[in-house]
Amino acid sequence: METNRNFFITIALSIVILTLWQVFYMNPKIEAQREQAQIEATRQGQTRVDGQASTPAGTPTTGTAANLPSSTPATPGANIPGQSQDTAQAGSLTRDAALGQTNRIKIDTPSLGGSISLTGARLDDLQLKKYHETVDDNSPAIQLLSPAQMADGQFAEIGFTGNELTGTVPGPGTVWTVEGNSTLTPANPVTLSFTNEKGLTFKRTFTVDDRYMFTVKDTVTNSTSAPVSLASYGRVTRFSKPLHASTYVLHEGPIGVIGDEGLVEYKFAAIEKAREVSPPKATTGGWIGITDKYWAATLVPSAAKPFQARMSYFDDGRPRYQSDYLSDPTTIEPGQSATIENLLFAGAKEVGTINAYEKERSIRQFDLLIDWGWFYFITKPMFYLIDTLYKAIGNFGIAILLVTVILKGLFFPLANKSYASMARMKLVQPKMTEIREKYADDKVKQQQALMELYKTEKINPIAGCWPILIQIPVFFALYKVLYVTIEMRHAPFFGWIQDLAAPDPTSVFNLFGLMPWAVPAFLMIGVWPLIMGVTMFLQMRMNPTPPDPTQQMIFNWMPLIFTFMLASFPAGLVIYWAWNNTLSIIQQGVIMKRQGVKIELWDNLAGMFKKKPKPAE
Repeated sequence: METNRNFFITIALSIVILTLWQVFYMNPKIEAQREQAQIEATRQGQTRVDGQASTPAGTPTTGTAANLPSSTPATPGANIPGQSQDTAQAGSLTRDAALGQTNRIKIDTPSLGGSISLTGARLDDLQLKKYHETVDDNSPAIQLLSPAQMADGQFAEIGFTGNELTGTVPGPGTVWTVEGNSTLTPANPVTLSFTNEKGLTFKRTFTVDDRYMFTVKDTVTNSTSAPVSLASYGRVTRFSKPLHASTYVLHEGPIGVIGDEGLVEYKFAAIEKAREVSPPKATTGGWIGITDKYWAATLVPSAAKPFQARMSYFDDGRPRYQSDYLSDPTTIEPGQSATIENLLFAGAKEVGTINAYEKERSIRQFDLLIDWGWFYFITKPMFYLIDTLYKAIGNFGIAILLVTVILKGLFFPLANKSYASMARMKLVQPKMTEIREKYADDKVKQQQALMELYKTEKINPIAGCWPILIQIPVFFALYKVLYVTIEMRHAPFFGWIQDLAAPDPTSVFNLFGLMPWAVPAFLMIGVWPLIMGVTMFLQMRMNPTPPDPTQQMIFNWMPLIFTFMLASFPAGLVIYWAWNNTLSIIQQGVIMKRQGVKIELWDNLAGMFKKKPKPAE
């Protein structure tokens, strides 16, 4: 019975690891190559356009649908003004050329750099000062937002929809005027103004904190002789997918928390198929945007008015992805003013920052911007524990090692009981062998006798499964933490491990960098995967060699298989696994010694080098 149990456990683990390899490594790699080829083909097929397409500022052109009515809430699926304007952008300009096409106000904060275009008051130039493309601090800063004229264009924009009574209202083509200060900093807001032909005056004030939150306050003054009604809209538009596709455990694409729908998220491929997704009714409270693995741009509409949200994919002209909203109209009497305040988050998805915004700005479920997954009740505590230890120690790698020790301590009673049961099972091996020989021709009586023996000796035959079962959810939780949290990005350990969220960069096949050979990805077997494989091998040799030749072969090859499989996983995860194996070896050795059971490790290792006798002819 024990033999069969070990055999099936081994088979199950092999299947799990093969599945993880396919899901977390091969599928994303294939998808990334496919997307890169598609992007290159798109770039080669584009033609350069030197000027920006222009339409009368604020004219409610939709490109695909009729104008929105100003006296009723937005209908599901209605388009946002100015969308067709961006389809004419070729997406082939360099950054400097694209930025040079419009006048701009500068952004300068401790976390952000960039500018806002005065045409459309569009936030389309944003760099994250504290984050770089590689672990080298001298590498370029992350470019989060870029002008629409670039191939990887992405921007956020807030405007209005109007009618004949309102005249021209601010939209993608509106040229704003700066009043006073022209550099946006946490201490210095910037105010823009625009007056249309009907006598409506719009004043827009941008403020920004020292992190990633912009406040956009629009004050509209009606100097006409009749009431006017207009609605506020906002959109985040993107013209390309991420260069490297994410795994199935992470969401990238349109996302939002919208009314009764709650969390709504569509990956780029999914929204391409759906084309357009919009809740059936307007709602108050929530947010909407587009997220990457580590960064996001989201809009938080004013809570003063219900809004209609939508996620879309357009392929008319230039393909693009968009998350947008349209608020219910606001009526302004003659001689009166109305103020509409919206929030715009554009930056890194830092856990502490996101949580603070949710609480301080009363943004509903803003923490869901970080994809904790279905097992958030394990993943989030795991992150907070690692992060707390990191703040005390200053090294995420050591924090992971300490968390492993803590988890070992928490599960010690269960593991102790499991290893003790396994040790007692080894003591009764002679009796088990005797029973099998006695009832070799009667499997029913054999199983009955074995079960009676287990009961008498107080042995749980499946106790050995518990350490493995416990480790699986911890493994997935730690993988999720390493993969989705920006705090782990480019977090160093020691020596050559400068990014715990990336695979070990060394390889045994080029003598760990001594040979000038670019090793293929599937042969990148670094130092830590080798250490993990050795510790797994030693742990398996703690137990007697299975008598069945098939099991012997599986047990002999499994450490090597795991070494290859886990080599492409984040280094932090491999370090955890190696350290966990080491602690398990120590723990199992102590328990076996207390139980008076012989530790098979040294005999098994010595037996590997003994010459086996030839079978009798």
